[in-house]
Amino acid sequence: MRVAVVTFPGSNCDMDTVKALTTLGVEARTVDHRQDHLGDIDAAIIPGGFSYGDYLRSGALAAKAPVILALKQAIEASQLPVLGICNGFQILTEAGLLPGVLRPNRHGEFRCDFQTLRVVTESPYFPGLAVGDVLKMPIAHGEGAYYTPPGTLEDLFRSGAAWLQYVDTDGQLNALANPNGSVANLAGVMKGSVAALMPHPERAMHQYLGSQDGRRFLSSWLEGIRQEVGHASV
Repeated sequence: MRVAVVTFPGSNCDMDTVKALTTLGVEARTVDHRQDHLGDIDAAIIPGGFSYGDYLRSGALAAKAPVILALKQAIEASQLPVLGICNGFQILTEAGLLPGVLRPNRHGEFRCDFQTLRVVTESPYFPGLAVGDVLKMPIAHGEGAYYTPPGTLEDLFRSGAAWLQYVDTDGQLNALANPNGSVANLAGVMKGSVAALMPHPERAMHQYLGSQDGRRFLSSWLEGIRQEVGHASV
């Protein structure tokens, strides 16, 4: 399997992501933001970091890069699986590939800590994750408060786009478990073959790092790609 890791000026989790994919037996290749084609790939990840220094707002400039147009075309043409992590989530919303926006954390602070997540929606792209499953992965962001208008929020849950929520260590939903002020504690959303989350699975690949739930998460995504129609060759 071949997975592109898209890089921008300011990306700082690209090589961590490449290492995580390589650990899982995947051929990972970096793709520069200036490229207008993706090459022969089976999926793509937009990693974390501070693309273009987060000027204007996080992800706003990166969303206009040539490589994002190439991603849009691949998604429309063949439902290319795309995963956005942290800054990648911000870029995907700014590009209109996912609903909603990421706002500055409600408390005005940068947060870097482990968070507990609960799976809200099942997806064929993540066959190893069932509704109610709980994962522990770290966050590292200053603009991670997911927002969408109230009426749209209902549609997200109804359509299955609401995907991951911040919960307490017992897996229960409550305001104290929300690290950034995200509406409905949302930590990740998805639409078709495009999914994104604020926590960093590539930083939770081994127990000595505090959790290996990131390994489970990425393994599930890769297995989903293998199983999806149109990706039988991977």
